[in-house]
Amino acid sequence: MGEILWVLNRIGWIDLLDILLVGAIFFVIFYLVRGTRAIPLMRGIVLLIILLAVLAGAFRLRAFAWLVDRTLPALLVAIPVVFQPELRRALERLGRAGSLLIRHGGRPSAVEKSLAVVVDTCRILARRKVGALIVLARETGLREYVETGVMLDAAPSSELMISLFDPHIALHDGAVIIHEGKILAAGCILPLSTAFLDDRRLGLRHRAALGITEETDAIAVVVSEERGTISVAHNGRIIRDLDPERLGRVLRAFHQSILESRFPPWLVKWVSRREEAT
Repeated sequence: MGEILWVLNRIGWIDLLDILLVGAIFFVIFYLVRGTRAIPLMRGIVLLIILLAVLAGAFRLRAFAWLVDRTLPALLVAIPVVFQPELRRALERLGRAGSLLIRHGGRPSAVEKSLAVVVDTCRILARRKVGALIVLARETGLREYVETGVMLDAAPSSELMISLFDPHIALHDGAVIIHEGKILAAGCILPLSTAFLDDRRLGLRHRAALGITEETDAIAVVVSEERGTISVAHNGRIIRDLDPERLGRVLRAFHQSILESRFPPWLVKWVSRREEAT
């Protein structure tokens, strides 16, 4: 007890700041990789390091301590290789968080129109039990996925969207990507999620929706071809069995920062008039 008090008496403000910074770094790391496969792996690595340190220090095993000293640097080099997908995703999340400070807010009227078209399209396709995958791009660029499809650069409409997912045309199996009030491309190929899905009825469209939302901040809407249900994927998670009304509320909630523009009202009205004129 006396040794603990002696240590506490020697801790100054700089030491406390140092401890807080180290703790904050570990907190941010675990926060960014939460919900991924990296959590159990990191937990195992931390427990292994603690166990090795205790064995080497408590029993004064010189040969074992030498082995630990030589192994730990190699382990630190191997961590970025093992956790490459999770680290990339974490850095992208951190970059998206920083972009909030400089985000321009988008065009509220164009986004509102796009969301209305998506909801109307999903309502019709779900009733007909026609499969669909629609991606709503946000801050993260999706150029590498747009280039895998057929470029359209067209104004969104429910008629056009329904025709793109017609089972008799070649584009119906791919994804439609929408950004800032424009249908950028159709028939796009998306990355598939490798996460475990507890429902075997979720097919490739749902895996692709989860995959694109794991890699980017996009929102993916899926219409099931077998059951005619609507789902929304965001940030590697999926909300299932939505009706059109709830779908609209969910999409507006995800785009709230754009729909409720940070620009002054007079500037929003001026931009809206220019859009209507064009």
